[in-house]
Amino acid sequence: MRSVLPYTAYLRVYQPIESFAPDERRRWEEYARSADRPRRAQALAAEQAEILGRLMATPPLVAPREESRNAYLRRVEGRLYVCPWETRLRSWRAFTEFTERVPPALSEVFVPDREAERAEEGYREWRASGAHIRPGILSSNWVVPVAWFVPFADGERRLVPSAGPTRALLYLTRTATGLERLERTAAVLTEHVGRHAVSAATEGLVDWLRAVAHPGSLLELDYGGLVHLLDDERLTGERSVAEVADAVEALAAGDAERVVELRDRLLRRWRSIRALEHAN
Repeated sequence: MRSVLPYTAYLRVYQPIESFAPDERRRWEEYARSADRPRRAQALAAEQAEILGRLMATPPLVAPREESRNAYLRRVEGRLYVCPWETRLRSWRAFTEFTERVPPALSEVFVPDREAERAEEGYREWRASGAHIRPGILSSNWVVPVAWFVPFADGERRLVPSAGPTRALLYLTRTATGLERLERTAAVLTEHVGRHAVSAATEGLVDWLRAVAHPGSLLELDYGGLVHLLDDERLTGERSVAEVADAVEALAAGDAERVVELRDRLLRRWRSIRALEHAN
């Protein structure tokens, strides 16, 4: 399932602390002051260890019995922003996607019927309760979807090239700014190519952000475990966000040759990374 593999990228929405209900707000403020919470550098490893521990249990547990009380945190200009892990909700959704893609006979090999029924019943009850069913974190294995590059600008890039668990490549922007960039890109594609050129992935991303994001929220692209598929030179030179933005500007200017050059460069790079899935 999508949240298990180590080579995964993430798109996260961080909500401003003021957007939470009073009880939740107090809990996250206390959490932010806690010395025991997982720090950012160890958070992905902690999430993965928890997931693998559940799946290696006998019988395996598709989703935790209670929702995670952990979150990713950011402080920007003195303001606290929170992105809850929502591990149980994300696990339910990942299992649903898994069962939709895999034949029932094969699915039963990985997850016994009784555990599958428990997970499905829990998710049904959650939806029936009226609780939100869209988590504030999206994940993608082995590749960063092209649509995920669009909300960001090259100047929002943050690279930590050192070896070990702190190695990271991140982009951070205001969600409202990201939505404006997505909408402008869709408008340029529609004008110069046609409405059919706006991908379902782009439309889905806009829909997701409008559904889950507070107007004052932040949007983060985290290359996550994908940084370990790139050596330092390739990681330093990884500029897909800039290339996508340049391609949109070239299209708006009518420079078809430049658009093709940038598109082909992007496809070659990510095709070579995606090919490592089959070599793994």
